[in-house]
Amino acid sequence: MPSYPKIWFLRHGQTEWNKDYRLQGQLDSPLTDQGIADAQRQAGLMAPILEQKPAIFVSPLGRARATAEIALGGMPFLTDNRLMEIHAGRWQGRLREDILADHPEWAEKRPSALEVYEAAPEGEGLQAFHTRITAFLEELTMPTVIVAHGLLGQVLRAQVRGLNLSDAGHLSNRQGCIYVLQDGTETLLESDA
Repeated sequence: MPSYPKIWFLRHGQTEWNKDYRLQGQLDSPLTDQGIADAQRQAGLMAPILEQKPAIFVSPLGRARATAEIALGGMPFLTDNRLMEIHAGRWQGRLREDILADHPEWAEKRPSALEVYEAAPEGEGLQAFHTRITAFLEELTMPTVIVAHGLLGQVLRAQVRGLNLSDAGHLSNRQGCIYVLQDGTETLLESDA
């Protein structure tokens, strides 16, 4: 199993499209009031982490940057295009229910969000997505905070934990918390507020 430095992973707060179950991919929508509250909960957990002076990387997409501004309390950060969400091709901007209605064969299978994105026509595809995430991870040299996206987080966390890529879509995908990855294990930091 590959070894990586300690990682604190934050998924961006809820967006308008998350609320509507609309596929965002590399498109964007603003944080909802709930999304702002999600980031504020993360901010309450970040102070002792930021005192350790970790490297900080953020997806360049607006929802991740907006979350980082709140959750990191204005701390400077670097953006990296490899942290963008998986591209969903022609399905970006479509409602999940409409996509599922077009694929009645999925009714019994109940595919994970990652499986839906994988099937997207003209999408990035899971292997290419995994390759760019792994390339990013292999460059980490010190404890690192990452603010990015749900599906990216699932694949990144599976990689760090040594899980099969096929298991990534079944990992939790929460907002308003911090996933701590160290020595192949994962713990969850949550706020009581």
